[in-house]
Amino acid sequence: MTQARIMPPCLTRHLALLALLAPGLAWGLASDRDKPIQIAADRATIDEKAGVSIYEGNVHLHQGTLQLRGSKMTVRLNNDRIELITIKGKPARFSQRPDDMDTDQQAEAEHIEYHAREQRLILQDNANIRQQGREEFSSDRIEFNLRDNTVNAGGSDGDGRVHIILQPDRSPLEQPDSTPE
Repeated sequence: MTQARIMPPCLTRHLALLALLAPGLAWGLASDRDKPIQIAADRATIDEKAGVSIYEGNVHLHQGTLQLRGSKMTVRLNNDRIELITIKGKPARFSQRPDDMDTDQQAEAEHIEYHAREQRLILQDNANIRQQGREEFSSDRIEFNLRDNTVNAGGSDGDGRVHIILQPDRSPLEQPDSTPE
């Protein structure tokens, strides 16, 4: 006989609130929002009174094409709404497939913060964002404003500079008509 596992109400509420994460990350497939959130970690500590849940040890959050990986993820709530999600790792990783793309947008940094109210994603310490075969953007700090799709970058890494690689258009170039007249 198998036993059903019943989740404590506080865990159910925290997982339901995490569902608010994907809609704020405007990069992803619209269908991601309708997928269940799955979290795996070695340990989870949930303090409902303080509004904090901490997941430690090989943390993996998965919802549709959205994937977050790191060694520690902290979720802070304010008035039962997600205020801040912090993911740390060497590196922490984010990936999600944008609606209009056939490859995933990938980001990594040692410290990733998602500020839900402001819809702001901050990558710090060896930050890197890339779209396979398209472009790569790296800096010590990269800040995305997801509301208006703007990026600010810069930092204090080795040379304190922002590095961007833009790939040439891979579509065939139009050739002049070579048929004789």
